[in-house]
Amino acid sequence: MKNDNNILGYKRIDEYNTETVNELAYHYKEILRLIGEDPQREGLLDSPMRIAKAMQFFTHGYDLEPENIIKSAIFTEDYRQMVLVKDIEIYSLCEHHMVPIIGKAHVAYIPNGKIVGLSKIPRIVDAYARRLQVQERLTKQIKDCIQNTLNPLGVAVVIEAQHLCMSMRGVQKQNSVTTTSDFTGAFLKNKSTREEFMHLIGVNLI
Repeated sequence: MKNDNNILGYKRIDEYNTETVNELAYHYKEILRLIGEDPQREGLLDSPMRIAKAMQFFTHGYDLEPENIIKSAIFTEDYRQMVLVKDIEIYSLCEHHMVPIIGKAHVAYIPNGKIVGLSKIPRIVDAYARRLQVQERLTKQIKDCIQNTLNPLGVAVVIEAQHLCMSMRGVQKQNSVTTTSDFTGAFLKNKSTREEFMHLIGVNLI
């Protein structure tokens, strides 16, 4: 299923699995009814289909292979200093309540004869984030993907995120931020390398 929008010369093409979208829409219509809404009222007539398409987009990471993303842009380069991409926006869904996790990731690696195209790092972050997640797993998946595919001298990943399951329900702490980190190689063994990374991203884990 394709959805084309051509407004003032701009064309956006969204692709969806028709069978999946239709089945999701059916169930979302039932959810609307079960929470006490009227799925037939004007404002909700198209909502099940809209929600179904949105959910397929929110979870499109299941259709991506992050290691292939990195492998598509590996280059030989004699550079052995830190490469850091910070403040990568994260939008994910908590696997326990399916409400948003919103935050940012800081990812660094030290090349070992090979570098990767810079745009690929945010892409692998998004590929893992666009699934049902817990922040701890997401942090480790990003680290492992870069380490296993690029074989650098070290990888560092820090994620800072707000979990709406804590803000909107339960403990209802609106300003809480969760920080997770994971390291390999030089970042794990060399305190000064790790401290340089922390200084550059402005995070204190001590």
